[in-house]
Amino acid sequence: MNDTSALTLHDRTTAAGVRALRIATWNIHGTVGTDRFASPERIGRVIRELDADIVALQEVPLGGSFAPSALPVLREMTGMDAIAGPTLDTPERRYGNAILSRLPICATRALDLSFGTREARGALDVDVETDGPGTALRVVATHLGLSARERRAQIRALIAAFDTARMPVLLMGDINEWFVWGPALRMLVTHFRAAPAPRTFPSRLPVFALDRIWMHPVDRLLDVHVHSSMLARVASDHLPLVARIAREHY
Repeated sequence: MNDTSALTLHDRTTAAGVRALRIATWNIHGTVGTDRFASPERIGRVIRELDADIVALQEVPLGGSFAPSALPVLREMTGMDAIAGPTLDTPERRYGNAILSRLPICATRALDLSFGTREARGALDVDVETDGPGTALRVVATHLGLSARERRAQIRALIAAFDTARMPVLLMGDINEWFVWGPALRMLVTHFRAAPAPRTFPSRLPVFALDRIWMHPVDRLLDVHVHSSMLARVASDHLPLVARIAREHY
């Protein structure tokens, strides 16, 4: 009888034939890198490095007179479908979240997470077919606010939305929580259970785990790691966070 006690989760799931999806989230800082140059093409090259099936992006230029949309460049460079989720939408500037997907997107929703007079925030909420009709995965990409009170209100709104879901939920994005045991994280961990949280910010020398990936049910989240290539360290002030999730229960 083989002894599997020393095997990693990756080894065990591979040996068991678990079919996995590769997922990523990344705050692209308006495509402006640590060298202060804006380059959607450089963002696209890093996304190709990730080789992910679904990518959530935050701080994405989406058009207007202030800056052109980055999505046409990213679509062309990656061959992925791209869905915009603007949180700021004026003639001068469209800006916010986006989701790139190799898999079919069958429904799209926008969640308004704005709080008082603070900067407009939201979540892009899509259903992705992982293996054809009837296999939808709910993917929520968000970028929470800078105020602790604001984040608590936003997380309550998110959790209320998840409670109505009848499918697996993947939440990812820039949570903006600096404190490991902050109230915002405690609320999310209570709902999703704990998940690995590698440091992603600042990209040159990461100190804070601002970017997160959670999965419900938690047993489908196989592993989480930071993508820290030389190009990624320059392309944005955040590093991409990458995970594998099982397509189905195992």
